[in-house]
Amino acid sequence: MLSAIDYLLIVATTIVCTGVVMGGAWWALHLNRRGSIVSQTVILLVATVLSIAATTLAVLVEMYFTAHDLTVLAWVLAVSGLISIAAARLLLGRRVRTSITALADSARRLGDRAGAGAGVEADGPGWREFETLSAELEETSRRLSSARAEIEALDADRRQSIAWISHDLRTPLTGLRAMAEALEAGTADDPVAYARGIRGRVDTLSSMVEDLFELSRLQSGTLVLRRETVELLDLVSDAVADVMPVAQQRGIRIVHRGIEGRVLRADPRELTRALANLLSNGVRHSPEGGEIVVSADVLPRDRLVLSVLDQGPGVASEHIGRIFEVGWREDPARTQSDDLGGSGGAGLGLAIVRGIAEAHGGDVSAQRVDGGFRLDLVLPAG
Repeated sequence: MLSAIDYLLIVATTIVCTGVVMGGAWWALHLNRRGSIVSQTVILLVATVLSIAATTLAVLVEMYFTAHDLTVLAWVLAVSGLISIAAARLLLGRRVRTSITALADSARRLGDRAGAGAGVEADGPGWREFETLSAELEETSRRLSSARAEIEALDADRRQSIAWISHDLRTPLTGLRAMAEALEAGTADDPVAYARGIRGRVDTLSSMVEDLFELSRLQSGTLVLRRETVELLDLVSDAVADVMPVAQQRGIRIVHRGIEGRVLRADPRELTRALANLLSNGVRHSPEGGEIVVSADVLPRDRLVLSVLDQGPGVASEHIGRIFEVGWREDPARTQSDDLGGSGGAGLGLAIVRGIAEAHGGDVSAQRVDGGFRLDLVLPAG
């Protein structure tokens, strides 16, 4: 029967032997801190086996076992420990190498295929930590592929927009060149009319450049709004005045409903510009002698919707979501109309409207309705 002192001696011996062995293991891990996972694991396995063997032999020596028994036990511990370490290293090393190789291959494929838009898939069963990392690589691959596709779509839109805008800039420039050459050669029948035409085309180009600058400020986030409390009727009146000359030439009436008494916090200059662009779009696509209705209504959550309804055919349902994109036109062959001024058909007006709406914390939408096509500008009322 062991006494309390014997138990204390066993515990103390175990603590000392284990502490010495684990201290050596810590030092070995420090020296091998840049080594492989397998080598780090082997050091821990060896330390564990040595700790158990050293503690067992030390306790048996204290219990006065015979030399023969100690020798037998030492051999048993040594052989068993070596075999266990070798087997663990073989099994563990193989699994670790397999998992790490699979992860390395996934990372390599991710780098190779990201440019082509392809992804990687999570590898089969393995260690839970490695499975988690492999799943993260798969998710990263999916996100990269999605981002790549989005960038390619944006780049395609950018190239198309540049091509359209270049074409629309070239049209008035060609006219300017022809009229200037006619004036220079003295072949112009009415020099005053030619000069008037040159001025009109210069105004068109200036408006397009101004629209491009405005759009760049909206897209870059450098536009600074100067909000103030404004009467919606005043804004609508100013916007109507901008397009009224062209509307009268085509016999188009512009009326408003539900505008009186509406107020909101907005930048009057920018919002007037957005309304004028909406009205210009309506005038451009309305039939001669038609009518454009400007109306306002209050939506839930303290929001105001300003609608411009024209009697034109609008765009096809599948294209409605694209009319606010830069440079988009349902008919790619269509060029700007000098009579309307501004960016005309360059596909900038509605893109600017969307940018101004979003800068105010609002949104824009379009829909085909009975008897026409409606554009809605939604803004915070407060």
